[in-house]
Amino acid sequence: RVWIQGARDSGLTMTGKLTIHGVTREVVLDVEPLSEEIADPFGNFRIGTSATAKIDRRDFGLTWNAVLDTGGLLVGNEVKITIEVELTRPAK
Repeated sequence: RVWIQGARDSGLTMTGKLTIHGVTREVVLDVEPLSEEIADPFGNFRIGTSATAKIDRRDFGLTWNAVLDTGGLLVGNEVKITIEVELTRPAK
C-alpha cells in the first residue's frame, strides 16, 4: 500500500532511473497534486495523480532518423512520458 501525505495542495517531483535500449539515465517526473478522495461503487476509497517528464531520445542512444521529402525529420528527439496512477484504500 502506498499513501502519500501532504501532497494534495502542491505537486511533487519524483526522481528515478529509466532504462531504454540498454542505457540507464536519471529522470525527474513532475507529479500533479493528488485528486480528492472518492468512494467507488464497491466501498473502496480512491485517489489519483499524473506524472510527466520529457526526455531526449538521443540520451538513450536512439539516434536513427530519416529526412523527409519536405526537408524535416521523420522522428522528433523529444519524448514526453506520462504516467497515470490510481491508489485504492479498502473501506474500514
